[in-house]
Amino acid sequence: MNKFKIAALALFLMSWGVMAQETTSTTTPQKDSSKVAKDQAALRVYQMALRYNDPSVAKSKLYELIEKNPENPRYAELLASLYYELEQFSSAALVALDILKVDDRNIPALEVAAYSLEQLGALDRALPHFESLHLLSGDLFSLYKTSYLQYSLKKYDEALNSVNMLIKNNKSEEQKLTFPKKDNTTQDVSMKAAALNLKGLIYKEQGSTSEAKAAFESALANAPEFEIVQENLKELN
Repeated sequence: MNKFKIAALALFLMSWGVMAQETTSTTTPQKDSSKVAKDQAALRVYQMALRYNDPSVAKSKLYELIEKNPENPRYAELLASLYYELEQFSSAALVALDILKVDDRNIPALEVAAYSLEQLGALDRALPHFESLHLLSGDLFSLYKTSYLQYSLKKYDEALNSVNMLIKNNKSEEQKLTFPKKDNTTQDVSMKAAALNLKGLIYKEQGSTSEAKAAFESALANAPEFEIVQENLKELN
């Protein structure tokens, strides 16, 4: 995901800032300046490895930095994000979960853990991380993912509560989600329309046909060309 690449770049720049601070706040200048210089060199190699598409070297340098700076979570965050970008989801999840053992409010680690566990099919383990992401950041997409996983895990009452929270949030009209179409193209619809569609699916699973129909019709009123909802409504009828 592109946002993980953005996060990795931001964390890299932040780590440079930390290095600069260390050079001005040491009690043993000669020893500490030597360590800072080695860490900066490792970071430069890491950056070059990313630029030249050599993830094995990039990972190696991050492991080196983690070992030398166990108190600094940023290097582990970068490693978790890199594993995710490489679609090595098991490794990404393991690194992220280790970070969360120390700091369960670490947003980058929560993000990597949630998406990696979802990719691995461990929906029950991914769910609490999406819930935490929403609670800590207010991110609406995390709330949508929460509601969808609750629905997938047949936690219908919780899913309805999450969906209703999303529908009532005015920002859900502004944010977009992308869905596939039958002709192999995609279409963007508002998150509110997506939430209303999900609400219809929840009611359908519960056998509440009239409520499901009302939810699907509300979704179409919001996004008339929403193909998936059109199909869901046809199946309901």
